[in-house]
Amino acid sequence: MTAHPSFVVEDQTEVIDFLERRLAPARRIDTHGAVVFLASERAYKLKRAVKFPYMDFSTADRRAAMCQAEIDINRPLAPEVYLGVAPVRHESDGRLALGEIGETTANALDSLVVMHRFDDGKLFDRLTDQSALTTEMMTALGARIACFHDGLSPIRDGFCRPDDYRQSVAADIRQMRERGERLHPPTTEALAEGMPRSLEPFMDLVARRVEAGAIRRCHGDLHLRNIVLIEDKPVPFDAIEFSDRIANTDVLYDLAFTLMDLCHRGQRSLANRLLNEWLWRIGELVGATHDEALALLPMFLSRRASIRAHVDAAAGAVSGGDTEPARAYQRTALTFLQPAPPRLMAIGGLSGSGKTTKALQLAPEIGRAPGAIAVRSDVERKRLAGIALEERMPAGSYSPEASARVYAAMMTRAERVLRAGHSVVLDAVFARPEERQAAEALAVKVGVPFEGLWLDIPKEVAKERVASRTGDASDATPAVVERQFGYDVGRIDWQRR
Repeated sequence: MTAHPSFVVEDQTEVIDFLERRLAPARRIDTHGAVVFLASERAYKLKRAVKFPYMDFSTADRRAAMCQAEIDINRPLAPEVYLGVAPVRHESDGRLALGEIGETTANALDSLVVMHRFDDGKLFDRLTDQSALTTEMMTALGARIACFHDGLSPIRDGFCRPDDYRQSVAADIRQMRERGERLHPPTTEALAEGMPRSLEPFMDLVARRVEAGAIRRCHGDLHLRNIVLIEDKPVPFDAIEFSDRIANTDVLYDLAFTLMDLCHRGQRSLANRLLNEWLWRIGELVGATHDEALALLPMFLSRRASIRAHVDAAAGAVSGGDTEPARAYQRTALTFLQPAPPRLMAIGGLSGSGKTTKALQLAPEIGRAPGAIAVRSDVERKRLAGIALEERMPAGSYSPEASARVYAAMMTRAERVLRAGHSVVLDAVFARPEERQAAEALAVKVGVPFEGLWLDIPKEVAKERVASRTGDASDATPAVVERQFGYDVGRIDWQRR
């Protein structure tokens, strides 16, 4: 695909022809903003000499700066991929030459982003088409994105204040309307009514997110085609380098692109796992939590899908291609805005009974997309202690007093999530009657339906399960199981399974 002629500001034919000869038999890929050459072990990206309202690659110096920005922005997320910048320059005899990585780009004819080449069959969009994505990949991806977001500096003058959101949503609606029959006009109008309605009640929250430090220089384009599996690890790449306005955004909105893409492709259970893994690991903000931001998630997801709809419709208008995929994104955008009242479920049982497995199995089916938040005692205990989920707690961490603090933290967090309009699945032993009563009382306090499940299991099976666990937040051992089976749990009024 070549850039629209009205946006091309410089002829790069000489450089492109040289690279085709120099890198032969590399495969060439053309986009509106780049020409990429895929050689045997490396990939070379030449930024096109184009100028769009949102992307300026109009001069050699600008392209060189954007090549370096791409390296600087992407290396924290994808050190496996990004190698550096190399210049293309004239030699003294007038011939073109490809410089080395790190060589100065001053006075270069053009510049290239140099990357390790990866197997594009491992891109997450292709793995999704092959039903090859797994919950283990979502666990690793959630941890990686949370670590990335935590490492970014807050931005309090970015494009994420209430009026910015209003203007952005209005622009989304205007662009969809401009596509006319290439999109579905009734769906466009339903979104034009629903998107502002989903945003306006939460303008105070939008402002608090800015002040709390949730706005950061994020990836900006975190869809499935920009995530690849390398050595069995998910690696996000190709973050936006050309527009701070696009990339300076709420960290939850950054994640929402991946969540939307998974939901759109029928992978709601994986989207639910990704959201939960991210929430379990992401650091808290100054005077705020990410739990309350879930009130914005329907709008975030709908916007991501709506933008994909009008972008795909615009591409279809240029190529003359089918616009049904764009309409499908519109339909997805509308589903995110459909009301789904929150519910509270609690799952109890002794260690090894399968509480977490059951919670994560049921969570995607409960409430609005991408399903319920799993509030786990094992996770809350380690977040309170400030240690990684995979680390073991020190001796003395499971005293009655410590457990009481964990249950209180669980209820506090569950209440925040429920008041944000999102459903919750509580996952804890709930061995004491007062702990089960506290869960039921929370549902009454917030005014949501409650369902309690109690999982029974033979002791020897429970011991075998906890002995085989690896990389889990639970610290339970066979000795813990033996001790728990001596508890007097009292009368169980919850549904037993």
